[in-house]
Amino acid sequence: MTLEILTAESLIPVRHGFFTRKGGASSGIFAGLNCGTGSSDQTEIVAINRGRVAEAMGVGSDKLAGVHQVHSGDAVQVTTAPEPKPKADGLVTATPGLALSVLTADCQPVLFADAEAQVIGAAHAGWKGAQAGIMEATVDAMVALGATRENIHAVIGPTISQRAYEVGPEFFDIFLDEDPENTRFFAGGDGDRMHFDLAGYGLMRLRAAGIASAEWTRHCTYFDPDRFYSYRRSVHQKDPDYGRLISTIVL
Repeated sequence: MTLEILTAESLIPVRHGFFTRKGGASSGIFAGLNCGTGSSDQTEIVAINRGRVAEAMGVGSDKLAGVHQVHSGDAVQVTTAPEPKPKADGLVTATPGLALSVLTADCQPVLFADAEAQVIGAAHAGWKGAQAGIMEATVDAMVALGATRENIHAVIGPTISQRAYEVGPEFFDIFLDEDPENTRFFAGGDGDRMHFDLAGYGLMRLRAAGIASAEWTRHCTYFDPDRFYSYRRSVHQKDPDYGRLISTIVL
């Protein structure tokens, strides 16, 4: 099966892709293109999957850069694929031929590009990272490399949709304490439960950062199991683990 790579018009001509689970070598609960080195999938199989991604992006496997994601607001500048991976949730570069990558399974994968300045970025933005400012930190790191806000385009890839993201009152209070206007990202659910619009919140943060454009591909990871891995779906199905999707961008 061939790889399925989702792209966005606003990031062209910069090479990029939000990879689905199609076209991978993993099996069982990981069936497909599991690129999560932190999963319990076979190390050799994950390496094969990552190799296929690198080849699709036109780089060697040693040029697929990532970070040790910790749901933070920290972004780092890289010129090589760092090992060991630094603890961060965003990375930026102006180095041609280096593919930046983030792993997700419901959280937002965000790809950034300033094609004119030839500076790119990638961020893993769950609710904690988004609230901690990971997207703004990635933009700031790009600007430090020579990008301009007016030329930076950002795209949120497949993420959990509001319909699938049920939360409790404690979660609501966290966002209400940040800004009372955050109530617009919540819709009513059963009893004291609510549904959180993660992508809507992410788009608000990106647009407030003053960049050229921000959009979401509008793919939901939870409700499309044939194409996407989902942490929350794995919990509901009582699976012992889950695969990770990869999103990449390269100059």
